[in-house]
Amino acid sequence: MSNGLKPWAYGPFELLLHAEMHLRAGEDFDRRIALISFDNAIEVAITTYLSLNPIQRQNRSYQKAQVEQWLNNYHTKIDFFMLEIQQRALTIECEKADIVWYHDVRNDQYHGGGAAIPQARDLQGARKAALWVFAVLFDVTDIEQLIESHITQRLSQNLPDRTEKYDKLIDSTHGLCEICGELYYTSEALYAIDPVAYSEEGLRLQSLESQPAAVEVGT
Repeated sequence: MSNGLKPWAYGPFELLLHAEMHLRAGEDFDRRIALISFDNAIEVAITTYLSLNPIQRQNRSYQKAQVEQWLNNYHTKIDFFMLEIQQRALTIECEKADIVWYHDVRNDQYHGGGAAIPQARDLQGARKAALWVFAVLFDVTDIEQLIESHITQRLSQNLPDRTEKYDKLIDSTHGLCEICGELYYTSEALYAIDPVAYSEEGLRLQSLESQPAAVEVGT
């Protein structure tokens, strides 16, 4: 294994990074997004891996019919991964039953009677599973160190601050949005997901606000 990422690994890795940053933020909204992103990272990692050319996965080949069966749903994707662990004679770090449990908790964020705040034990379990799946499939030795270095790099980029002015402009224009059955101010959700997009939208709306109103000229 190595600590370098191949181009095809960046998609699932971005989901891991996104989940980790929300987990560290710690607010109720962030905890929901973190659980969803860790769970998505597991599925995307397996799907990406099975879609690669054998040369991109150390010449490991699988029958086309097997791949189609494994890609059928979330459970069959986990079946593939557990079989892969067995065939490589690696240590099982998370049982399939546990991973499926975290997936069901994640689904409850969408389909339950009301979006609950994920428990810390479920968040940490989903995180452990997601990091394990990614590290095995994309040949990463120290996934914790890799995440830490990328987060440090992101934080050094001086992301835009959230401002009361932009909050008011965005919310008065876009109102509320629904995430996992809960309503949030659009400004809150947008900043949590993409601070740069939040800043750009706030700046755009501010420029519109500053434009002089059109004067209707009579004929």
